[in-house]
Formats: sequence, C-alpha cells, structure tokens
Amino acid sequence: QVQLVESGGGSVQAGGSLRLSCAASGYTYRRDCMGWFRQAPGKERERVATYYNGDISTYYADSVKGRFTVSQNNAKNTLYLQMNSLKPEDTATYYCAADVYCTGAFSYWGQGTQVTVSS
Repeated sequence: QVQLVESGGGSVQAGGSLRLSCAASGYTYRRDCMGWFRQAPGKERERVATYYNGDISTYYADSVKGRFTVSQNNAKNTLYLQMNSLKPEDTATYYCAADVYCTGAFSYWGQGTQVTVSS
C-alpha cells in the first residue's frame, strides 16, 4: 500500500525558511515522479513543484520560483521542498503526491502538513 507522509510544516515569520519532507513507502513503481501541491482556505489546490526523472525535469509555480527548491534523496524514498523567503501568501496545507507511472496523473497523496507564515 502506497504511503506518503509529510513532515516539516510549522509557523514562521515572513522571510523565514522551512523544509518539508515526504517519506514514500509501500510501492515498487517508479519513485522519481513526485510533486508538492498546496491548498489555502477558500482556494483551489495549486501545483507548487514537481520532480521528474531524477531532476531532469522539474517544475515550479511562478509564485515560488527562486524561493523554493524540490529535491529527492538518493534512495528515492524521500522528497523534499526547501522553502526560503517565505511570504504570508505561502500559507497553506502542503501535500506530497506520487505519480507512480510517470504519466502526469498523481494518484497517491499524503495527509498534508500545515505551513503558516505571519507578517
């Protein structure tokens, strides 16, 4: 059973940093196609960053470019999101997701971790 467990969320002041982690387990499919999404209250879910094929192809939302960095450990069982220069508008629940067949469809999701940025 695929499990994705996020950690690392919390409350920080604007300008601060957080590093989110997503531990993946329970599957032997490809593990190098994953992503981070976020959803703020009253807003639609937004794709923040995706990490595909060993960093050959990464995507960042315009709103986070230059501030966030997505990476994966060598064992391909943990996905990270380093978030620097945080802004109040980054406040949201952040979710890790896995595209186990690397087709663009994220079929497995974590439970989410809350990030709150105060001004």
